[in-house]
Amino acid sequence: MTVRDVAIRLALGLLTESEGLEREITGGYASDLLSDVIAHSQAGNLWITLQTHRNIIAVATLKELAAIVLVNGRTPDADTLVKAREEKAVILSSRLPAFELIGQLYQMGIRGAV
Repeated sequence: MTVRDVAIRLALGLLTESEGLEREITGGYASDLLSDVIAHSQAGNLWITLQTHRNIIAVATLKELAAIVLVNGRTPDADTLVKAREEKAVILSSRLPAFELIGQLYQMGIRGAV
């Protein structure tokens, strides 16, 4: 399943345009602690977070994550969007709380990083 597939099925907002929409999703990871994401997420994961600052782009790029999904209707800082475009990182948004969004992703067959 690609990032685009998930975005369409869950009506996620697309905050950055990128060829990254065609990336295959290998699983999911949910955390708001950047060091935790660095230590435990895997390449191709969809990262669920409420963090909106520029450092999320560095983490997503470092870990080669498929996309970042911001929950609770959060919007990224302006400099985060600039950095995301530079790094070709995909940022999506959802009005849902993390718990509900993760449940929907699970129902779609996306499992957590092991």
